Amino acid sequence: MRDYFTFLRDNWPLLGFGFSCIFWGNLGQSFFVSWYGASIQGALNLSAAAYGSLYSGGTLASALTIIALGGLIDRWPLARFTIAVAGGLTAACILMLISNHAFVLLGAFYLLRLCGQGLLPHTAQTTMARYFDADRGKALSVSTSAVPIGEVVLPLLAVALISSIGWRGSWFVFALSIPLLYLPISLWLLRRSPQLQHDLPPQSAHTKAKAKGRRDMLGDYRFWLALPTVLAPPFLLTAIFIQQGFILQEKNWDPIWLASCFIVFGAMHWLASLLAGVLIDQFSARKLLPFILAPLILALLSLAYLDGYWVAPLFMGLLGVTIGTSSPVNGALWAEVYGTTKLGSIRSLMTALMVLSTAASPILFGAIIDMGASAQTLFSVSALCVLAAAGLVMLSYPQQP
Repeated sequence: MRDYFTFLRDNWPLLGFGFSCIFWGNLGQSFFVSWYGASIQGALNLSAAAYGSLYSGGTLASALTIIALGGLIDRWPLARFTIAVAGGLTAACILMLISNHAFVLLGAFYLLRLCGQGLLPHTAQTTMARYFDADRGKALSVSTSAVPIGEVVLPLLAVALISSIGWRGSWFVFALSIPLLYLPISLWLLRRSPQLQHDLPPQSAHTKAKAKGRRDMLGDYRFWLALPTVLAPPFLLTAIFIQQGFILQEKNWDPIWLASCFIVFGAMHWLASLLAGVLIDQFSARKLLPFILAPLILALLSLAYLDGYWVAPLFMGLLGVTIGTSSPVNGALWAEVYGTTKLGSIRSLMTALMVLSTAASPILFGAIIDMGASAQTLFSVSALCVLAAAGLVMLSYPQQP
């Protein structure tokens, strides 16, 4: 932990910028927006299917858009890109506030998912990976710790605001928070960041030599071997959380008990992320890549073969370790392999693929469940697929010296 304290002391402005980007980006994450589902459906007289279709439509449209917009961070000054994304998120909150029709809600979902789920985390992780070389893992871990903190703080804030000023009023508060809090704080932190006093981030000769873009990545066979490992954690975690009703029924768990186990998930998410940052800096993301699926395999097998209330915190803890390690490892991987010159373009494509996978996984799992599959069958097959992905990734980037 001493390494982290020293690192924070010496680099707090740029690390604070990354943290603030991801914290406000939580406004567009599913765990936050889900608290408004019932209120929005009642106010706009939408069925569950209609509401879900609008949300999925906005998510898919944002995934396609970020491929084009994400690369701008490679060409624009960071402050300008930050202001533009903040403007988009503010507009999303205002549309949520005034939404009185399905099409307005669709636009709100589109901007929320584009700027919140997509571009704000993209800004943070691209900046951390670009401006920190020897300490890239720790930088990514510090910035992404805003996710588990947001998972604890923001739902409580949303519930308090909804009960006091209504769901529309809460979005007014969030809209104001962006120009009054997020933007001034972020721009001030950027001005205080010594790394940004140069026109370009420092790069080693090795990094410059291997600077490649999206086309090079797509033409690299190693990318396709590693892709299942990169996408497996968000794909499966989204499916598990969205279809948790099926798990509750199969395991005979009380919903309140499973909800309380999210504390275990958040704690392990945060601790695993901090540990992964140190390990990345010591060993490299390429060498750690084959191991990030191990806790996910164990989580799936526990759901398939173990019963009892004690299994819930076990599997939630393993899921927390999975997402806590995979996020910084994947974030550092692209900079290690393809350099940082066109990192924004590469990361925007990966973000789009991740969003598309998370949009597809609940549909696929839902169809399998409707066919009558048991929890043992569903999660055993999932574990085998993840094991196959781990085998493929062994033949990709870890083979490089």
